[in-house]
Amino acid sequence: MGFFASIDGVIAPAADARVSVLDNGFTFGDSVYETLRTYSGRPLALDRHLRRLRHSAARIGVALPLSDEVLGQRLAALLEAGGNPESYIRMIVTRGVGDISYNFERVKGPTVVMAVKPYAPLGDAAYEEGVQAALVSVRRNAADALDPAIKSCNLLNNILAMREAQSRGAIEAILLNHRGEVAEGAGSNIVLIRKDEVVTPPLSAGILPGITRELLMEIAPEAGYTIREQTLVAGDLFGADELFFTSTLKELAPIRAIDKTTIGDGKPGPVTKRLLAAYRAAVPRFCR
Repeated sequence: MGFFASIDGVIAPAADARVSVLDNGFTFGDSVYETLRTYSGRPLALDRHLRRLRHSAARIGVALPLSDEVLGQRLAALLEAGGNPESYIRMIVTRGVGDISYNFERVKGPTVVMAVKPYAPLGDAAYEEGVQAALVSVRRNAADALDPAIKSCNLLNNILAMREAQSRGAIEAILLNHRGEVAEGAGSNIVLIRKDEVVTPPLSAGILPGITRELLMEIAPEAGYTIREQTLVAGDLFGADELFFTSTLKELAPIRAIDKTTIGDGKPGPVTKRLLAAYRAAVPRFCR
C-alpha cells in the first residue's frame, strides 16, 4: 500500500512530490479541490466530482484544459501506483505558478495535482452507535463573501470549526450561516428525520452541493423516502428523531448527540439504517 502523488501527470511518492513555493495554491490558497474514495478499487462518481471540480475552477476564473478522459487516465495510473485495496483520493487544481502578487497575467498554469493514500474507514462503531457532533460558534462563510459552493482549498473556515468541535470531543462540526440557519458540517452535509419526514438544508443556506447528498436524494426513493430541502434552525436538529451526516468519506454517519444533547434515543434510527443500506447497495453503479 502506498501514498503517491501526481504533479501535472508525473507520479512520485507523496513525500517526494514537489509543487513550487511560488504556486498560487500555496501563496494565496488560490485553488480548488475534490475528495473521492474508491469501492472495489474504482472511484465513486468520478464524473460528478470532475463536473464539480470544473465548476469550482470556473468560479475562480481558472480554465482546466485537460479533458475528463485525460484526468481519468492520470487517476487510473496513480491508483495503480498506489496499489491500495481502497484509496482516498484528493484532486487539486491551482491557478499556477506566479510571483506572489495579484498580477494574475503572470501566472503560468494551471497546476493539476492528484494524491492517493490508503482509505481509512470511519469504523463499524460509528454506524452501530452513532457519532458525536458539535454545534460550533464559527459561522459558515456567507455566499457573497466566499461562496461555500466553490470547493476551495482555502479551508480556514472549516479548520477553525473543526478545531472547536474536536476540543469538545466531536468528530464533526455543525455550522450555522450568517442568518442563524443550519448550513452544513465542516466536511459534510446534514440530513434530518422527523416522523419519517427526511429533510436537508437547501443550497440557498450557503452550502456545498455534496455529491453524496446528491446521490442520496436520487437513491432514497428506492428505500421508500423522498428527501426534500427545507430551511432548518438549531432547534430542529435538537428535536430530530434521527440525524446524520453525508460525505464521500463518511457515507451516511448517524449522529448520536450534538454536544450534550442526545438525538432521538441516542443510537442510529431505522430510517437512517434503511437509507444507509440503500446507499451502499447502489454505490457500485456509480463506480467506473
